[in-house]
Amino acid sequence: MRNLKIVLAYDGSEFSGWQIQPDAATIQDTLASAIGRVTGEKVLPQGSGRTDAGVHALAQVATFATESPIPAQNLVKALNDILPSSIRVLEATEVPPEFHARKSAHAKTYRYRMYRGAICPPSLARYVWHYPYPLDENAMRRAAGLVVGEHDFTSFAAVDSERGRAEEASSNVRKIFASTWERAKEELVYTVCGSGFLHHMVRNLVGTFVLVGKGTLTPDDLTGILAARSRSAAGATAPASGLYLVSVDY
Repeated sequence: MRNLKIVLAYDGSEFSGWQIQPDAATIQDTLASAIGRVTGEKVLPQGSGRTDAGVHALAQVATFATESPIPAQNLVKALNDILPSSIRVLEATEVPPEFHARKSAHAKTYRYRMYRGAICPPSLARYVWHYPYPLDENAMRRAAGLVVGEHDFTSFAAVDSERGRAEEASSNVRKIFASTWERAKEELVYTVCGSGFLHHMVRNLVGTFVLVGKGTLTPDDLTGILAARSRSAAGATAPASGLYLVSVDY
């Protein structure tokens, strides 16, 4: 039995997220089907995390066990021949049996893209949050820096109906290593790297930073929102279209 690690990129626009669901197209289900056709085995690849419906990935990581002797590099071509063009396997490698896409991860990086121009090009519409309204971007930068460090992010966590009881009992404390907003021409881009992320956490952070940009909140309010440990204290959830899983570190 071999343990294979694959890195894949996908356009999440047409999928109901990563995790397999009845009567819905998901990344996990589509990938499992392709692996089954190539290897003749029934497998369920385990991802580094569950991206939501409409969220994209530049380098999602998944692992699965197989008895197939197909060389890892050949598997890349075989899977890409079967998968829809919206999902691409970038690489495949054999890893030790104990390696697990989610449990072995030390950090993840996400990126959120906001398009600030008056008219969003149709080619970008599914990949950004079009927000042409006035924002104090410097205030948003200051607010972003206040979530760096180890905090309880309950205020930024949505209720996850798919979360198991054991997970529900676990801590909502996460460590953020970097949190920045940067301008890239017509886009305002948020990049965050952390030890892990709660359900909708990045999108809820973005929604709250936008309130800071609008002047509804001040950067210093972030400290009180974190301390409140209440979802109602933070801003609305930003649209899924602008969010990308950029990388996973092991």
